[in-house]
Amino acid sequence: MSAVREKWSVRLGVFLIRMYQKATAWMPPSCRYTPSCSQYTLEAIQKYGLLKGSWLGFRRILRCHPFRPGGHDPVP
Repeated sequence: MSAVREKWSVRLGVFLIRMYQKATAWMPPSCRYTPSCSQYTLEAIQKYGLLKGSWLGFRRILRCHPFRPGGHDPVP
């Protein structure tokens, strides 16, 4: 993927996650991890690009459920 296209895809991914964060800011936090799943995905996209970052975020969301203890889980 070209650098220009990758830059735009990262910007789009970050924009969509920030919109989600603003839209759900009034709701009580429900994520069992720190950083939250949306923040984790945002950081992963910024670090690895849209595809790999989204994949890492998706895997993190699958781990975020009541039967997992949660805790601190930074982007690798």
